[in-house]
Amino acid sequence: MYIIAGLGNPGRKYAGTRHNIGFDAVDAIASKNNIKFNKSKFKADIGEGTICGEKVILVKPQTFMNLSGESIRPISDWYKVPCENIIVIYDDISLPLGTLRLRTKGSAGGHNGMKSIIYQLGTDVFPRMKIGVGAPPEIDYDLKDFVLGKFSKAEVETLVKTVVKVTDAVENLITNGAENTMSKFNG
Repeated sequence: MYIIAGLGNPGRKYAGTRHNIGFDAVDAIASKNNIKFNKSKFKADIGEGTICGEKVILVKPQTFMNLSGESIRPISDWYKVPCENIIVIYDDISLPLGTLRLRTKGSAGGHNGMKSIIYQLGTDVFPRMKIGVGAPPEIDYDLKDFVLGKFSKAEVETLVKTVVKVTDAVENLITNGAENTMSKFNG
């Protein structure tokens, strides 16, 4: 069994923002695999289904980004999913727009949602897919304003293709493992 968690902030106000690309990716995974988000528990919207013959729990934490771990840990405890089967998808400002990067472990890299998950799980050893949302246009640009800002029309066109790539990468990760997926999909 796998948990596939996309990070973001709940509410219409945050839809379409850089910080919510994880929600967008999990929505695309759900759509392609005919999985409905029909449960709200553990401070999350949850959908259960199957991808590539494996049972999956799709998760969109409703805790706000900085507390994402407060949702992920109880879900992993309840379903008894080991950390190596928890896939977290989130935005990364250090990657160029549309770039995908899978890692199997590592620090939070300054991402508060990941800090929360690492703290709650007590480990940094779990797969994570980072989606590049680009860097702020200026060095002194307010980072909060940037990640909570909306994508431009041109950026959306790029990210639609990236979200399809994330869906393919998740399927590949489930069937062929992390090393194969990193060699095929890391940009």
